[in-house]
Amino acid sequence: MDYGNQTLVMEFVFVGLTNHFQHQVVLFVIFPLVYLVTLLGNLGMVTLIWMDSRLHTPMYFFLSPLSFVDVCSSAAIGPKILTDIFVEKKVISFFGCAAQLWVFCQCVVTECFLLASMAYDRYMAICKPLLYALIMSQRVCVQLVLGPYATGLISAVTHTVFAFRLPYCGSNIINHFSCDLLPVFSLACADTQGNTFLLFIMAGAGGVLTGVTILVSYTYIVMAISRIRSADGRQKAFSTCSSHLTAVSIFYGTLFFICVRPSSSFSLDINKVVSVFYAAVIPMLNPLIYSLRNKEVKNSFRRACQRKKFSYG
Repeated sequence: MDYGNQTLVMEFVFVGLTNHFQHQVVLFVIFPLVYLVTLLGNLGMVTLIWMDSRLHTPMYFFLSPLSFVDVCSSAAIGPKILTDIFVEKKVISFFGCAAQLWVFCQCVVTECFLLASMAYDRYMAICKPLLYALIMSQRVCVQLVLGPYATGLISAVTHTVFAFRLPYCGSNIINHFSCDLLPVFSLACADTQGNTFLLFIMAGAGGVLTGVTILVSYTYIVMAISRIRSADGRQKAFSTCSSHLTAVSIFYGTLFFICVRPSSSFSLDINKVVSVFYAAVIPMLNPLIYSLRNKEVKNSFRRACQRKKFSYG
């Protein structure tokens, strides 16, 4: 196809979440609160783990990079959604769209692999407690964090470069509130089957690898817990991984819903809602899950508050 006489797209326009004024007012009230709680919760979790030596264990070592990923994913999309709520033309530059897609893709993939690393950590803690300190050394923990970040970087660079090498010379209206791969592909003036296939292969391989790791880890964890005779012992063992299991269920449940949705106009609206839940709500929920369901974190927060109180006293 000849693109010579067509104007190349230099910016994209989002359809956004809603055009109803009442809904826009509700979103304008809710989104700043969600974003503020996300920042305070995740940055507070990182600070708490860094300050309290009792939390300098592998289990909490993985929470800091997870919280950082949640901050980045929320920052990549949240402020743009907020500023676009009452704007009639929701514009993002070509390179701004590429940057947003890069960060979001990096965060999704990194979080998937970080959750798998945390599942492996829980498996070692419950199934091999005598070897836990030896196997989960500082070096291994660093590798289990750098690995997900490196995988996320490779995935983000690959998808972003291939997506924005495509020619965009027709419509520039994205039926979404952010730059996501499939909505961006739909605007290309070229065959995107190769890009879609690459996305399917890489996402499928990453999803299967992390999903199997988590599933196998928790299968062995459940088997190990079932062999504990005392009810208190079983409760204590389960409590050490209940927060992670809750976070995994919410995260993978949301991604699964997005992946298996049927292709229809109604589904696009549902997809926006689910995408908002992933981009805004899950980063807010993660620190709440790990703090409200964890006695050590709550005790650490209580000690930090007491130290601050005494310092002012």
